[in-house]
Amino acid sequence: MYNCEIICVGTELLLGDILNTDAQFLSKELASMGIAVLHQSVVGDNKKRLKKELETALSRSDIVITSGGLGPTPDDITREVCCDVMGFETELNKPILNNIKSYFEGKNKKMPESNKKQAYVPIGGVVFENTNGTAPGAAMERDGKCMIILPGPPNELKPMFINQVKPLLQKYSSGAIVSHTVRTMGIGESAMAELVGDLLDNENPTVAPYAKNGEALLRITAKSDSEENANSLCVPMLSLIRQRLGNYVYGIDVDSIEQRVVELLIEKEQTIALAESCTAGYISKRITDVPGSSKVFECGIVSYSDKVKIKLLGISPETFMHHGVVSEQTAKEMAKNVRIVGNSNIGIGITGVAGPGSDENSNPAGIIYIALAGEDSVYVEKLETNKPHNREYNRFVASSVALNIVRLYLEGCLL
Repeated sequence: MYNCEIICVGTELLLGDILNTDAQFLSKELASMGIAVLHQSVVGDNKKRLKKELETALSRSDIVITSGGLGPTPDDITREVCCDVMGFETELNKPILNNIKSYFEGKNKKMPESNKKQAYVPIGGVVFENTNGTAPGAAMERDGKCMIILPGPPNELKPMFINQVKPLLQKYSSGAIVSHTVRTMGIGESAMAELVGDLLDNENPTVAPYAKNGEALLRITAKSDSEENANSLCVPMLSLIRQRLGNYVYGIDVDSIEQRVVELLIEKEQTIALAESCTAGYISKRITDVPGSSKVFECGIVSYSDKVKIKLLGISPETFMHHGVVSEQTAKEMAKNVRIVGNSNIGIGITGVAGPGSDENSNPAGIIYIALAGEDSVYVEKLETNKPHNREYNRFVASSVALNIVRLYLEGCLL
């Protein structure tokens, strides 16, 4: 199996100004071809450091792919340094230059002289046309090594890789690597790992646990001579994990808990209405981010103040007086009443303290009550995040727990 390394170039990546999605995309594409990615790195716009990174990569990998640094400005150095390391001279490619000129003409602009730099390509290399920008890509092969340089913008890199680079890399493909993600909620990473502990030593497929903001996940990865065979290796492992973890599993290869909830709401022909206080519309946003949610989402009321809870949701002032705003009783009333207001099958009420400090009644940050009202009964859960100073974490995790309660209800595990 051939090994690959990905190097993303750009000081803006190191500074965190731009989210690096290129490496994730390339890794998935290469895995599907059976090309193992052993290393990923990010290097700034510095010739000396980039050269050292490339030389190190070539010493341990068969294929090196770079993204970024192919622009027209002086700090765009990737092409120059890559050609130097691989021992390739460059020349002006007139068809590429004409393409760049046409690109600017299509925008009713004259091509700046600096963009001419992008039309220089490695002599003897393979040139990849950029149909979505001005910087062409290129591939250079020598002494059993392959170096591929790609533009940084994802809308340029992705089609270039899929349409032009993948066919070139087919000769390096020796099978397939397939991964599946098991997503769970309601169980911590360590507790999950205990339930599947003996599976973590498996070699093919491998099983690896990790955590992500209130969720615990398992990544199952198999290698074989084809994607179909790699998938077949994963199937019994996925079945075994489902058996071990039961209702903690909310999905396999789903993007998020909100995606699963919307799928279930549509499948069960149920609608939902939300009354949010401390999460301030977070749950509503997550649900409506999912395509198709308009079929099941009735309304979301951000009842942040007490007077709005009373006026719009009809919460009894006596409930506040005897139990407090942050209480099981208030969450229940919010859930029951918003269900009526929204004329929906399910009502969710959520009230608590997001933080970073306690509220006026000395309720600590991270104490949150979540209630679900169905047609015949009401379920309520108290959440303690133990993150008093992390407001964003508390809000996000509270919204995730609320969504998981909806998921469990729709799957027949609650009430």
